Amino acid sequence: MLPQNLRKEVKPRLFKLLGSRKGISPILATLLLIVIAVAAVIVTYAWVMTFTSTQTQQAGAVLVRENVRFYQAGATKNRTDITIRNTGTSDGKIVAIYWSNSSYADLNRLTTDEYTLSPGTGVVSAGSSITMTLKWGVSEGSITEDEWVSGKTYYFKVVTEAGPYLEFAAKAP
Repeated sequence: MLPQNLRKEVKPRLFKLLGSRKGISPILATLLLIVIAVAAVIVTYAWVMTFTSTQTQQAGAVLVRENVRFYQAGATKNRTDITIRNTGTSDGKIVAIYWSNSSYADLNRLTTDEYTLSPGTGVVSAGSSITMTLKWGVSEGSITEDEWVSGKTYYFKVVTEAGPYLEFAAKAP
């Protein structure tokens, strides 16, 4: 506590100091709040635009099954055409194709003798498609069956160089 004589001296000065200070006007306070709100909106907009453009650029190759056609070439049912479309924003190169006649867990990698790609480079450009022709009964590799069986479901996986892959099942007619 302050001594009595100091209290008498400090009190008038304190009131004089506080009494001479005035707050900011309501108009100035409103304008200041509007400026802060606009700045917050601009910062949020800039962050959202940067985030969404980064996410769409990272999409890369997005593979989608367009068509699967089982057909007969010669005397046996020994061909399957698989058409894959790239709906992504960048090109993708097909580096591996897998198949199974039982489940995704039993997928086996095909050798390059067991399929052909059209275009032959294996590159599927953004917005375009590629056709893979699987040849049944070619070797003792992955496709050991001589021909596909009507009514049977086959499982496939197509892998690109960058990593994105497409798994799907198709039932033979």
